[in-house]
Amino acid sequence: MDILVNLLRHGNIHGALMHGRPAAGPAIAISFILVAIACSFAGLCYAELASMIPIAGSAYTYSYATLGEIFAWIIGWDLILEYAVSNVAVCVGFAGYLKAQLAQFGMVLPERWSSPVWADGKWTGAYFNLPAFLIVMVLSWLLVRGVRESAKVNNAMVAIKIAAIALFLVVGGSLVHKANWVPFAPSGFKGILTGGAIVFFTYIGFDSVSTAAEESKNPQKDIPFGIIASLIVCTILYVGVALVLLGMMKYSVFGDGAAAEAPVAYALQQLGARPIWRSVIIIGALMGMLSSLLVFQYGQTRIWFAMSRDRLLPAFFSRVHPRFKTPHWSTWIAGLAVGLPSGLVDIGDAADLSNIGTLFAFVLVSFGVIFLRRTQPDRPRGFKVPLVPLFPIISILLCGGLMTGLTVITWLRFVIWLGLGLIIYFGFSQRHSEFATGDHTGRQ
Repeated sequence: MDILVNLLRHGNIHGALMHGRPAAGPAIAISFILVAIACSFAGLCYAELASMIPIAGSAYTYSYATLGEIFAWIIGWDLILEYAVSNVAVCVGFAGYLKAQLAQFGMVLPERWSSPVWADGKWTGAYFNLPAFLIVMVLSWLLVRGVRESAKVNNAMVAIKIAAIALFLVVGGSLVHKANWVPFAPSGFKGILTGGAIVFFTYIGFDSVSTAAEESKNPQKDIPFGIIASLIVCTILYVGVALVLLGMMKYSVFGDGAAAEAPVAYALQQLGARPIWRSVIIIGALMGMLSSLLVFQYGQTRIWFAMSRDRLLPAFFSRVHPRFKTPHWSTWIAGLAVGLPSGLVDIGDAADLSNIGTLFAFVLVSFGVIFLRRTQPDRPRGFKVPLVPLFPIISILLCGGLMTGLTVITWLRFVIWLGLGLIIYFGFSQRHSEFATGDHTGRQ
């Protein structure tokens, strides 16, 4: 019905399918807070299940233990989409900022080899976004080498990222013009809701925290703390950057072109910030995206590993490297699954699919908490969600509400992805799973 109504309103298919994109404007800062509230309730649910089931696989493992195999497959398939396309979005953003930084040094990358092939529903004339592809392959090699080595590199990148954000808040704050904040919410609450649905994928970091359960020293305490702490820190940083950036230049400037590819770099350059500060901030942004890519690629491979261990995916996905003891097959395949699309699509399409996948996962995890409290009330829990079932229900309602802020085409793509997943499940996974074969040694 929505497609038909908007087909008449817009007069073309593209306008109908992309319906649901009112601008949030500077009120995107409120969108981040709204998302943080939704994620806080979902994060509490994640924390409880992670403290009960400290096994690699995140929401997939929780669903497997609480809702059964078919629901576990659906959520696992959904998480594959979530992690893959969120990293595609980050890769495209990385390529944009890398181009901006290299241009500062007089090195101009060819547009046809450093831009998306497909953007805004049309061909761009580019051949391939090579920087986006290469960075994923480099990080995949690092992850194959081992978690400890990857963690050291990631810690250094996070420190650089936080320092760069602090510098941007100072430098960019001095360039803010209050007139750019007016109107603060040009589309009202509808724009804020849509903005929240668009930026939601930036919060999936706490999901990736839970994928590391088997490789943490004290998962019952470390995982809940990591989830909740990451939510608080990220919200403060997101809101600060959003307010400063959209105070520097009008929100409408960042709709397309160079401003959309690397908004922070574009704003600093246009407003005449000193080159040294621009370079430091852009390098910090690159480090931040690299750390996100590293964590999300890690999380994705562990989900594939867990599903393969349960026989829902072919066995080679759970094979570990004889020397590095990492799931090397999963890591390289995940790298290609992210790298190839990164060279083809723009950041918007990838972010939308990641958002709907993440929100759907949060809904199922929240439902899992309610279900387990009823069916296994005496099971030990290192962390408990307060006021069950109220808090999980609030999480379900908030996440479901944010899903309504996504476009019709995003919903259609998501349904198609789930349909493809069910075909694979009934054609392969159901017949080869540990329940079908009677072999329950996969987790041992």
